[in-house]
Amino acid sequence: MTEKSKPTIAQRRSAARFAAIQALYQADLSQAGAGRVVQEYSEFRLDGQGQRDSDEPNENLIDPDRGFFADLVQGVENRLVDIDALIDGALEKGWTTKRLESVLRSIMRAGTYELMMREDVPMRVVITEYVDVAHSFFDENEPRLVNAVLDRIGKSLRPLEANKE
Repeated sequence: MTEKSKPTIAQRRSAARFAAIQALYQADLSQAGAGRVVQEYSEFRLDGQGQRDSDEPNENLIDPDRGFFADLVQGVENRLVDIDALIDGALEKGWTTKRLESVLRSIMRAGTYELMMREDVPMRVVITEYVDVAHSFFDENEPRLVNAVLDRIGKSLRPLEANKE
């Protein structure tokens, strides 16, 4: 990105989603609270510092929408029981959220939270964004699973929006 081009809101939200998945994964593995993880990411990770040998921030990184990032991470923690119930209901018989690999679980949880609580973001955008995030970590099967599960959840939570497509 050149100095003159400023990231769009959509790009900043995409970066926030990607960071939120990493933060949720960390919180899941460490059992750390969302508030602590959000604080750590805000202070040390979101600006690209601490990830390089140099003290200079990486100019190619997009500064995530920090409010959106915090809302995703803390929102997932606050609504975890409801979120996991929705995911469990959308998974194939015999599968539960607990059986999912932790990055995949974090992707589905963040996507489900966004479908539940962020009606300002269209359902199709939510699903596409999290399928794209899944492609960053996995091959074909997991992104397809993310698409199927979030589509089922989206149709149940936002039937009017789903019928317009």
